[in-house]
Amino acid sequence: MKRFKGGIRRVSLAAIAFLAASFSPSYAGPPFITDDPEPVDLGHWEVYGFSAGASGHGDTTGLGPSVEVNYGAAPGLQLHVIGGMAYDSPDGHIQMGVSDTELGAKIRFVDPGEDDWYPQVGVFPLVEVPTGNARRGLGAGYFQEFLPVWIQKDFGDWTTYGGGGYWINPGPGNRNFWFTGWLLQRKITEELTLGGEVFYQTANMDGRSASTGFNLGGQYDFTDNYHLLFSAGRGGTLYAVDTPAVGYPTTYYFAFQWTT
Repeated sequence: MKRFKGGIRRVSLAAIAFLAASFSPSYAGPPFITDDPEPVDLGHWEVYGFSAGASGHGDTTGLGPSVEVNYGAAPGLQLHVIGGMAYDSPDGHIQMGVSDTELGAKIRFVDPGEDDWYPQVGVFPLVEVPTGNARRGLGAGYFQEFLPVWIQKDFGDWTTYGGGGYWINPGPGNRNFWFTGWLLQRKITEELTLGGEVFYQTANMDGRSASTGFNLGGQYDFTDNYHLLFSAGRGGTLYAVDTPAVGYPTTYYFAFQWTT
């Protein structure tokens, strides 16, 4: 998920985007990495103030404070943007500045009725724009793209969704790679929903191996418009130049969300 290059750390929004994927009215996406095919309803908004990151072996990196905005631009179409700050602390010296920017459009092309047996299906292509300072370790330095397909099915208080796609990951020593994940969650009370996910990605750098991970988390609804989202788990891999992977970091996501 991250690398040193010539002694300079590079942190990309793509590396943390798994922790900050978009969210739908049925509690999908954030606080989880795995996403869903359900767009925001026409004319409605979702706005998140969030922080997300990974920490392990004396190394901490992530996003925050950052903002995600989703808008229902047409029936079955959601427009999406993430921007804000990135931070990195490889040896106790904190670097902080503007992060890369994420742009996307979620398009649902299979929308079953409530009594239909088949699932929702959609795509959510993303583009990571290199607005962060790669020389300071706060950006990837290259445009990156993610081309996923997501499916979802609801069963009363239970929801399950998942899928995956292909990351285009340019740059010296980088590889394009696949990501897949699946999630199961349940509405516990009128206010609280809890769930868990597992995910897997192939190697994204030369000489590196594939990685797996999991997250547990949920959402608490204070009102119809204000929500708290949270998750934590293990996943991805932290890398240092000329060394093998240094292990699976602890990851987190925390957000306040406003919806209309």
